[in-house]
Amino acid sequence: MGTLTVWKFDTAGGADDATKLLGDLSQQHLITVLDAATVSWEEGRKRPRTRQLHDLTGAGALGGAFWGMLFGLIFFMPLLGAAIGAASGALAGSLRDVGIDDRFIEKVRAEVSPGTSALFVLSADEVVDRVRDAFADRRPELMFTNLSDDQEAALREVFAE
Repeated sequence: MGTLTVWKFDTAGGADDATKLLGDLSQQHLITVLDAATVSWEEGRKRPRTRQLHDLTGAGALGGAFWGMLFGLIFFMPLLGAAIGAASGALAGSLRDVGIDDRFIEKVRAEVSPGTSALFVLSADEVVDRVRDAFADRRPELMFTNLSDDQEAALREVFAE
């Protein structure tokens, strides 16, 4: 079973700083990073900057289409308003089918705001307590959703590059 984890940081650079730690944890085999991306939202900016972490992921990465759809739904659809309401409803339905529900999207949308950042990690085989302890000094807020094997397979089928 895969886990989509979101670590929210209270600074715009916190997620970028945490990527090195994530790489270290992966090398210690405390987590298997299937795919990862960051969102950094500087104060005063209208929207966040997103970046897929190609250097931390293996051959099974979902790719930019997944992150683009997820980040678009979370951060950019609300800016476009009702004009795209039906499309965003269809996108949300697609993500719900693979275990990413409306509550998860709403929580991330509410928590990741100007002046903050987030590290999004699709992982497997993590030693949860050790990973959580490693991030403790950075004091992130942990938000996550577990994906069943079927949901993870559906994500890979749709988004694998």
